Amino acid sequence: MKHKASHFTRGIRNAVVLSVCLLGATSAQALDVNITQNLPFLEVHYNKDLVRIQRIQDQTHVLEGGYTKTSRKCPPFCIQPQQVAPGVTTVGELELLEFIDKKHELGTGIVIDARTPSWHKKGTIPSSINIPFTNFDADKSDAVHAEALAKLGVKKKGQQSPSFMDSIKGMFSGDDSMANSKYDYSRAKDILLWCNGIWCGQSPRAIKGLLALGYPANKIYYYRGGMQAWQSLGLTVSVPK
Repeated sequence: MKHKASHFTRGIRNAVVLSVCLLGATSAQALDVNITQNLPFLEVHYNKDLVRIQRIQDQTHVLEGGYTKTSRKCPPFCIQPQQVAPGVTTVGELELLEFIDKKHELGTGIVIDARTPSWHKKGTIPSSINIPFTNFDADKSDAVHAEALAKLGVKKKGQQSPSFMDSIKGMFSGDDSMANSKYDYSRAKDILLWCNGIWCGQSPRAIKGLLALGYPANKIYYYRGGMQAWQSLGLTVSVPK
């Protein structure tokens, strides 16, 4: 769904404009715990609601449960690299918020919770859609791949031979995977994937699966901190309806 304007806040019109391109925020409702010095909160569209992303104001708040753990058996819970794959951009929380505001809110980008549905149902980052990482595995059927990719603006080609534009893009990028793919990525959206944290391999596995299917690396972003880092900063978590 496209929206004509992004929403950092409602109220004061002379809000501070962030130099990095976040539109601005108001101090109409002064908070003690802001996201940044000039950004108290961000309002985003999630499902049919307008949700405010902000930090927990209780300064005595501490994490509880699984996200307090420092150590998990590896494998499978191994520390993930900072760069998950060549050409894929790794981001932090502020870049994720900027992605939500500049891409999700304008309909040009999609935030993907790549975890299994059971994790997603417990709570997710507002604006995220759930596409489990296994949907991009090589052993999944073409139908499963096509259904997942369709949510990202990707269509299956009418014929196996690469389109002229795909061939040109592949030649200039030095990567012919897009030209040789079964799918048309000419209208593929920018996507940002995340999972449970720097010890979680679900979103990295999804990214590698996407790349194998021909998804352009320069359209993929990876939030390495995931839910553990998100919650450690006291940021809003939405429970899907």
